[in-house]
Amino acid sequence: MDDGGLTAGLLPLPDLLSSQIDAAADTATDTATAGSLPPAPDGGTEDGAEDGDPHYLDHRNRLRRRFLDRGADALEDYELLEMVLFAASPRRDVKPLAKLLIQTFGDLWGVVNAPPERLRGLKAEGVSLGTDNAVATVRIVGAAALRALQQRVIDRPVLASWQALIDYCAAAMAHEPTEQFRLLFLDRKNKLIADEVQQRGTIDHTPVYPREVVKRALELSAAAVILVHNHPSGDPTPSRADIEMTKEIVRAGNAIGLVVHDHLVIGKGGRHTSFKAQRLL
Repeated sequence: MDDGGLTAGLLPLPDLLSSQIDAAADTATDTATAGSLPPAPDGGTEDGAEDGDPHYLDHRNRLRRRFLDRGADALEDYELLEMVLFAASPRRDVKPLAKLLIQTFGDLWGVVNAPPERLRGLKAEGVSLGTDNAVATVRIVGAAALRALQQRVIDRPVLASWQALIDYCAAAMAHEPTEQFRLLFLDRKNKLIADEVQQRGTIDHTPVYPREVVKRALELSAAAVILVHNHPSGDPTPSRADIEMTKEIVRAGNAIGLVVHDHLVIGKGGRHTSFKAQRLL
């Protein structure tokens, strides 16, 4: 499926992040102490910060208070990410690292879903994601957000919550660097009973086996299926190979009474294509 084709063969951060900061201090990867950093230039205090405390403590208190009083909309993306990084580095200024991460991965969702190997070792002004603890602190936010989106659609009639399904698929697949072919199996009431990635491919190709789609549907006693795949290029326009493969799956499904409700192609920037809407199905 590609851009080159198929062949046969975004969250508000949890309030409890603030309470995690102190607990994370003992396991933080950064060994710098507060006493080794310069005092706040204006000597100001706020929400418990004392004269002589490092300047970033006032900054952290201000971010927490703004978030609690006015919500996530009152903060920039990098500021929300700063609050995540508080737990990874309790004793250092994490703003430069937060800005670097946004710049590197494009947006907040890209950061919290970035591959661990790309996050590990990123560094700005002496603060780095140098350990598993630091990388996991960032990644857990993306994992929790994706799980929450999935829970909005699993075991529910998907045709009645179509936008929630689109949002989930986009969150799960839009930032994937390679193609995925995902199967959403439905029961006779069109409730989502299984969400499975059948195949992973390259940047522009994923092999798909219609017989495996049918076999899995029989194992689950599924009555219908929604096909989903992503285009890492960001352009959700179906290729000729995408269209032909979909026809093969429809024919295989007809043989056992399996209905193919739709085939979604997920691009970037909130873009997607529905085969059904485009009269390709």
